[in-house]
Amino acid sequence: MRKLALILFTLVVSASLFAQRTIIHAGTIIDGVSKKPIKEQSILVEGKTIISIESGYITPQDNDVVVDLKAFTVMPGWIDMHVHIEGETSPDRYIREFTDNPADRAFVSVDIAKRTLLAGFTTVRDVGGSGVNISLRDAIAKGTIDGPRIFTSGEGLKITGGHGDPTNGYRSDLMGDPGPESGVVNGAIDARKAVRLRYKNGADLIKISATGGVLSVAKDGKGAHFQEDEIKAIVETATDLGFHVAAHAHGDEGMRRAVANGVKTIEHGTYMSEATMELMIQKNAYLVPTITAGMEVAENAKKPGYYPKVVAEKARVIGPKIQGTFAKAYKKGVPIAFGTDAGVFKHGENAREFTYMVEAGMPAMEAIICATSNNAALLGMSEQLGALKEGYLADIVAVPGNPLEDIEVMKDVKFVMKEGKIYKN
Repeated sequence: MRKLALILFTLVVSASLFAQRTIIHAGTIIDGVSKKPIKEQSILVEGKTIISIESGYITPQDNDVVVDLKAFTVMPGWIDMHVHIEGETSPDRYIREFTDNPADRAFVSVDIAKRTLLAGFTTVRDVGGSGVNISLRDAIAKGTIDGPRIFTSGEGLKITGGHGDPTNGYRSDLMGDPGPESGVVNGAIDARKAVRLRYKNGADLIKISATGGVLSVAKDGKGAHFQEDEIKAIVETATDLGFHVAAHAHGDEGMRRAVANGVKTIEHGTYMSEATMELMIQKNAYLVPTITAGMEVAENAKKPGYYPKVVAEKARVIGPKIQGTFAKAYKKGVPIAFGTDAGVFKHGENAREFTYMVEAGMPAMEAIICATSNNAALLGMSEQLGALKEGYLADIVAVPGNPLEDIEVMKDVKFVMKEGKIYKN
């Protein structure tokens, strides 16, 4: 037995000494940090990590695997800060709340996760679901299924009758009175308990609905929901537990209260005033614009029966405004994070957001940096993700042509690597 153990140990050591490297010959690199692309580079990957980036196309050793991306632009894997990975838009979405079991959502989410990864998004922040998102995160981390690295809020927090209340639109005998376990919060005590329950259930961050929303079956899409003492209680409790807080917000007063009390990211920001923009700059709070979702709901609202009437009316008004607000916020200097609200539109089409951001006046390189190093920093992962650097995780994507000249190529991902494993080539 000792002899066998010695042989096995020798084999393991030998394998580690001669570990297979992957060499990517990259025609152009956008590293996610600097604002100038670099030509003709070799990225050396070993295991899960980038071990070096060298000028020119280096000659491989006998055991190396070479990936020829000389005709491509190579970037860090993209990060989407606003997805709902358990499901996606469909005309029967509302009735499926009554027909789908958690297992149905879980099986659907497996396909969604893979589509998202193959679209170039190696990391996502999931901001609200039923709790399946936590199990999905863990299954991906274990390698059970393929998908992006997930940071998730689990179920989001909302007020009774507010955006995300799970019983909105139900008939009275089904409505009940959900509480903190379901993320429904009324008062500071409820708020603290709800945050602690998210912590107990394994969430990575907290999401609140600071105002009404478009897709909830409720008439108001922009009124302020949480009182300031409730938001303060949420942020204080979240901070104690190592969470940041994201706030869904369309109306200005709700987002002002959120930013003033320490919320880190504002999702959508549709009716944001200049005063709130200035407050966001002062507090270093980020706007996650989700322009794609706004465009999508406005289009879907034109389709008879796609949404309930109360939803369609909100979608027609609110959806088209998001891109214009983003343009004003960017011009004013509000910090921007890349996020799409995938699930409101089809997952895997997340790269549409790059096009809308550039249309609104953001240079393509800045949009790419938003989706890489900016977002990695917001997630507290700036030493591992969001850049092509030695020692960083080997999350790498490639597109044909030059996205700085034609941002549309971001929709045509040809190569995806996550933690050193090639998923698309």
